[in-house]
Amino acid sequence: MKVVNLRQAILQAWKERWSDYQWAINMKKFFPRGATWDILNLAEALLEQAMIGPSPNPLILSYLKYAISSQMVSYSSVLTAISKFDDFSRDLCVQALLDIMDMFCDRLSCHGKAEECIGLCRALLSALHWLLRCTAAFAERLQEGLEAGTPAPGEKQLALCLQCLEKTLSSTKNRALLHIAKLEEASSWTAIEHCLLKLGEILANLSNPQLRSQAEQCGTLIRSIPTMLSVHSEQLHKTGFPTVHALILLEGTMNLTGEMQPLVEQLMMVKRMQHIPTPLFVLEIWKACFVGLIESPEGTQELKWTAFTYLKIPQVLVKLKKYFHGEKDFTEDVNSAFEFLLKLTPLLDKADQRCNCDCTNFLLQECNKQGLLSEVNFAILVGKRTADRDPQLKSSENANIQPNPGLILRAEPTVTNILKTMDADHSKSPEGLLGVLGHMLSGKSLDLLLAAAAATGKLKSFARKFINLNEFTTHGSGESTKTASVRALLFDISFLMLCHVAQTYGSEVILSEASSGEEVPFFETWMQTCMPEEGKILNPDHPCFRPDSTKVESLVALLNNSSEMKLVQMKWHEACLSISAAILEILNAWENGVLAFESIQKITDNIKGKVCSLAVCAVAWLVAHVRMLGLDEREKSLQMIRQLAGPLYSENTLQFYNERVVIMNSILEHMCADVLQQTATQIKFPSTGVDTMPYWNLLPPKRPIKEVLTDIFAKVLERGWVDSRSIHILDTLLHMGGVYWFCNNLIKELLKETRKEHTLRAVQLLYSIFCLDMQQVTLVLLGHILPGLLTDSSKWHSLMDPPGTALAKLAVWCALSSYSSYKGQASSRQKKRHREDIEDYISLFPVEDMQPSKLMRLLSSNEDDANILSSPTDRSMNSSLSASQLHTVNMRDPLNRVLANLFLLISSILGSRTAGPHTQFVQWFMEECVDCLEQDSRGSILQFMPFTTVSELVKVSAMSSPKVVLAITDLSLPLGRQVAAKAIAAL
Repeated sequence: MKVVNLRQAILQAWKERWSDYQWAINMKKFFPRGATWDILNLAEALLEQAMIGPSPNPLILSYLKYAISSQMVSYSSVLTAISKFDDFSRDLCVQALLDIMDMFCDRLSCHGKAEECIGLCRALLSALHWLLRCTAAFAERLQEGLEAGTPAPGEKQLALCLQCLEKTLSSTKNRALLHIAKLEEASSWTAIEHCLLKLGEILANLSNPQLRSQAEQCGTLIRSIPTMLSVHSEQLHKTGFPTVHALILLEGTMNLTGEMQPLVEQLMMVKRMQHIPTPLFVLEIWKACFVGLIESPEGTQELKWTAFTYLKIPQVLVKLKKYFHGEKDFTEDVNSAFEFLLKLTPLLDKADQRCNCDCTNFLLQECNKQGLLSEVNFAILVGKRTADRDPQLKSSENANIQPNPGLILRAEPTVTNILKTMDADHSKSPEGLLGVLGHMLSGKSLDLLLAAAAATGKLKSFARKFINLNEFTTHGSGESTKTASVRALLFDISFLMLCHVAQTYGSEVILSEASSGEEVPFFETWMQTCMPEEGKILNPDHPCFRPDSTKVESLVALLNNSSEMKLVQMKWHEACLSISAAILEILNAWENGVLAFESIQKITDNIKGKVCSLAVCAVAWLVAHVRMLGLDEREKSLQMIRQLAGPLYSENTLQFYNERVVIMNSILEHMCADVLQQTATQIKFPSTGVDTMPYWNLLPPKRPIKEVLTDIFAKVLERGWVDSRSIHILDTLLHMGGVYWFCNNLIKELLKETRKEHTLRAVQLLYSIFCLDMQQVTLVLLGHILPGLLTDSSKWHSLMDPPGTALAKLAVWCALSSYSSYKGQASSRQKKRHREDIEDYISLFPVEDMQPSKLMRLLSSNEDDANILSSPTDRSMNSSLSASQLHTVNMRDPLNRVLANLFLLISSILGSRTAGPHTQFVQWFMEECVDCLEQDSRGSILQFMPFTTVSELVKVSAMSSPKVVLAITDLSLPLGRQVAAKAIAAL
């Protein structure tokens, strides 16, 4: 028997009435091996023949059903064939096609190549479009029948269509395949959306509520397909979130000048990673602010906290609002947060008592002003707080003391006005400018203005204006005595203010962006080369301290012979640079008996008598000098510092002398703190009644720093939140012990925990502690500590649950935070720290062609090699291809390098034959990655995972779900979609 083609074979089978299994046997005889049935389009040919008449041919349909059951044809070829049928007027044919779909629509699979799996995704998308068109056609017919008043034709068919739709869409696997298809064929998805809209309009007029609700349910499932990865359940059972609390305390205590955007992004990252509901998230921010207000030390820190709470945080919330859809919803969430906050009456009363005012009222006003609260809610909240407030607080408020919140809110517009004043031409009205600066020096005005400027991001601009002013006053030509004294005062005040800003907020605020060709201003030069700072060691013999000898001699003569400092034609910057060498000359003369103590007193009085800046420059050099002296050589140098620190009781001083001396003493105390501690010396600086250095020297003496670290962490863990004092101690320990020591010891403490709730709390607190220097800690944790634990079998026991789960969570949080902020700049807090070179990552994983490491050889594998998909167990060179290479991520970055290495290690653990706690750890790590992911995984840490890891992961029962596969693959890449389709189709 000779058969020409497939159609003839089908017709012959029908004529001779073959049974289905007979048909299958004969077909295999007719068509020898080689060509597959899908290439011959068997499914389409069978359907074409079966659907010729008004009703389907049952015999040929039985052949198709047998072919499907015996897997002669693939599901994708059947779905594609069905979606080509478009004569919906033939009810019986449509019903037969729906019956065929019903056979397998909830158990689709494909075990072929990646291209076949992508084919299944596309076929399912076509079938979904066909089902929607079919449903719409029957719904229209039903509607027309109802309008004509005839019996309802098509209701049964519509019910069958909806039933098939529901069965297809209720499978998560199918929705995952459709998710991939949507990304493969955007135009087809647009057609489905149009079809869905049309169907919605038709079904809205249906009288049958059951059919309508069924259709709505199907519509909801289809609309959920593009966003099926972004659904996370929020932690509604928890009320405290220590990470948010600690982050806010850390920023308020140590980084007031930091830019807002990195803080906003970090807060959003924590909210996402920990699934915190918005009202509780905002509540935690407010709680931390009030705790900060209550526990901040009196003086500058107190003003910093007030500025942070009332100026910076409302602006942070305004920026956060942009991350939420629906502005109204966010204002409602802020309102809910305040409602929760008002229930914490003891906390609010304590803050009111500390600040001598109704703190909440000021905060509500500011939020209302920024559009974070509606007028109605604002009025209700103010009324509630007034009613709940302790009546004794009102009576105990001191009317003579102005509350800090009010002062800070008034200081903000003043900052803007001062900046405008400073823009004017200084030569036109120097006296007027001096009057403005004089007001700034009185009481706590300067600290108020600086705190307001720091919280609103204007401090750098503020400092720049004072640098320009200082530069303007360095020279004077043809001036009278009065003009000279005004110039001297402007120089002195600007110099002192800049020193104060550098010590209070960090020298980064002062430094300008280096631009070639421009001359560096005097103050910047002096600060970088001559000003003592924490962690900065100065050489007293450095050329910067050795200016022109003739200038030094004339300055020594002036200090020694004159009754007071001359002002006219004085070049103050030269005097400041020459004073160090002059002091050395004077010290030598004193030590050799050439000068008596009375002469020294006269000289020091001259130095500090007119401008305090000279005393500051002199002490700066003396501090560097004392460090280099032996124990018995220091006395005279320290004696000179004592002389310079005391005020001069004289009638003949310049304006604002007392105010300038207060700032000078604060500057000198900061400068001398380290050297006085190292030399076990005490110098009594004139007291202002406020501790100017509240967070300095917190470590207990004569105790090993490891003990201090474990103790402080145990206390923090027991309490459940980090206070600002602990933050400073931890920062000092990080600075002293180094990043590896700090991270390693804290991880050891985490792995000792055995109670689940304790480990979770420890992770939340450790993450916030690591924010002290997240980038460096992450490099150490992922590049050294984790690989050490995963590759050493003697340490595997420490990775058991619960500490293992906790460490996996912490590692993912650190990795995500560092990676998302890597493109941003390090905060001033992190730039300031003197860093030891924890590891040369370039040598760890070299990228030069001459010296390739195993990692880089793997990462340079051939991207076009098809083996990665056809043989996932093959651990050859190509097995490390990852999305990061296709996105051409820069592998010279240490973090990218460390992440790539970690994922290669994870891949090898999953592929190895030895299972254990380390394998379980990898599973927890990946689960946490999935849990913390956003919708689009491009640019996430998972892009460093080799594609082959996907097929290994789905073998782990906990990870074998379609959603997990979608989450861990980069669906923005065609190769990523193929890998995902292959893994999901095989589930």
